[in-house]
Amino acid sequence: MFLVVGLGNPGTEYQNTRHNVGFMAADVISCRYKFGAFKSKFDGLIAEGQIASEKVYLLKPQTFMNLSGNSVVKAALFFKILPENVIVIHDDIDLALGQLKAKMGGGAGGHNGLKSIDSNITPQYNRIRIGVGRPQNKGPQVIDYVLGHFSKQDKAVLEKAFETVSEAVEVIIQNGIDSCSNFLGMQQAKKK
Repeated sequence: MFLVVGLGNPGTEYQNTRHNVGFMAADVISCRYKFGAFKSKFDGLIAEGQIASEKVYLLKPQTFMNLSGNSVVKAALFFKILPENVIVIHDDIDLALGQLKAKMGGGAGGHNGLKSIDSNITPQYNRIRIGVGRPQNKGPQVIDYVLGHFSKQDKAVLEKAFETVSEAVEVIIQNGIDSCSNFLGMQQAKKK
């Protein structure tokens, strides 16, 4: 059994922002694998489905990013899912737009959602990082940038990335995080 968590902020004003790519990826996963409807539970929206013959719960915490761990720990404890079977999908400003990387554990890198999860369940969970890029000039602060909206061109790049993320989740479930890192590396190489 796995818990897949897409990070973001609730509310229409945050819907298409860089910080919400985890929510967007979760919606693509839900659609691709025909999950049931999202229901309100565990301070989040949760849906149930199957990926690669495994039962999977898909969670979008509704606590706002800084308290994401509160929702994750409630769902993980209720379903008795160990941290190594938790997959968190989140934005990363240190990766180019649409670039994807996966790893087990590590630091939060200044990401408040990850800090919250780390303090609630341990840092030893799977992570899929979705690149949203950095501001080109010194104009907007990082917080303004991650809460900013995508251009149509950026959105097109990300839609392809979300499809790859949905495949990457299946790779983790079937073969583990190392296989997923290799899979994402091959996908990036194909783009070049």
